Amino acid sequence: MKDKFYQYIQTLQDTITSKLEEIDGKAKFQEDIWKRPEGGGGRTRVIENGSVFEKGGVNISGVHGPLPKAMQSYFKVDDVDFFACGLSLVLHPENPMVPTVHANWRYFEMYDKSGEIVDSWFGGGQDLTPYYLFEEDAAHFHKVCKTSCDHHHPDFYSTYKKKCDEYFYNAHRGEARGIGGLFFDYCRKTDDMSMQDWYDFVTEVGDSFLEAYVPIVERRKELPYNQNHRDWQEVRRGRYVEFNLVHDKGTLFGLKTNGRIESILMSLPPRVQWKYDHHPKPESPEEKLVKVLKKPVEWQ
Repeated sequence: MKDKFYQYIQTLQDTITSKLEEIDGKAKFQEDIWKRPEGGGGRTRVIENGSVFEKGGVNISGVHGPLPKAMQSYFKVDDVDFFACGLSLVLHPENPMVPTVHANWRYFEMYDKSGEIVDSWFGGGQDLTPYYLFEEDAAHFHKVCKTSCDHHHPDFYSTYKKKCDEYFYNAHRGEARGIGGLFFDYCRKTDDMSMQDWYDFVTEVGDSFLEAYVPIVERRKELPYNQNHRDWQEVRRGRYVEFNLVHDKGTLFGLKTNGRIESILMSLPPRVQWKYDHHPKPESPEEKLVKVLKKPVEWQ
C-alpha cells in the first residue's frame, strides 16, 4: 500500500503542477529534491511571483525510520518505526478576489521491531480560504467535495465537512480559518472499509482537487482590486499564519520528526500584516466574510 500510494502522489504532483503553470502563464515551479538523514526524502515544488500565484507549493515526501520520542508520546506508543508519505499543497494567489487553497493527502504506517505493521491509516482533505466571499465559489468547492464523498459513503461529506470546520479553527480568535471543505484522519480498516476502500476514497478526493479549485481561479483572477483589498488580504493572511504555527498538526509532525524546514514552512504567505485591534467596517464585504467565519455555513 505504501508503494502504491507514493506512486499515486508522485503522479498527482505532476498533474497539479502542470495545470497550475498553465493557469499562471508566467511562473514555473522550482523543483527541489531533498533527503532526510534518518531515512527518506521528498520532492518540493514552489512557484513564486507569477501572474496568478504570488506563492505556492506542491510538495511530496516519503519519510521513515524510528519514531522520535516526542511523537511516541503524541501517538501514545513505545519504541516503534514509522513510514509516512503524502502530498501537501498551499496556493496564495496575488489577486485578493482569488481564495487561498490548501490540500493534503497522506498515508502512515507503524511497525514493531520485527518489521510487522502494527497500525496504518490514511488522512487528508482540502479547504478554501477566501478573502472576499463569493457564495457561488464556496458552493462549487463544497459540491465537488460532496460528490467525491457520496461515491463512497452517504455520511462522509457531512462527517468530514464538520471535522474540517472544527479543525481549521483559530480558537484564540473565535473564527474559522476559511470556509472549510473536508478533513479526515486516522482512516483505518474496519468491518465496512478495507484499506483499499480508503485508498479509493482518498485518491478520488485528490483527483477532484483541480475540479474544485481551478474554475474559481478562472472566474476571479482578472477581477479588479486596489490597495485596500490587498491590505485586507494581508491581514487575513496573518490569521492563516497563526493557525499554521499554533494549531496545525502537520507542522508539528514535520518539526518534531526533523522534517525539512523549507518544505514545512512553504505554506506561509510572502506578505502579511498584523494591525492592532483591526476590525472591518460595518456592512462592508470584509465584515461579510468575518460573519461567515464566526459560524459554519452549510454550503450544500
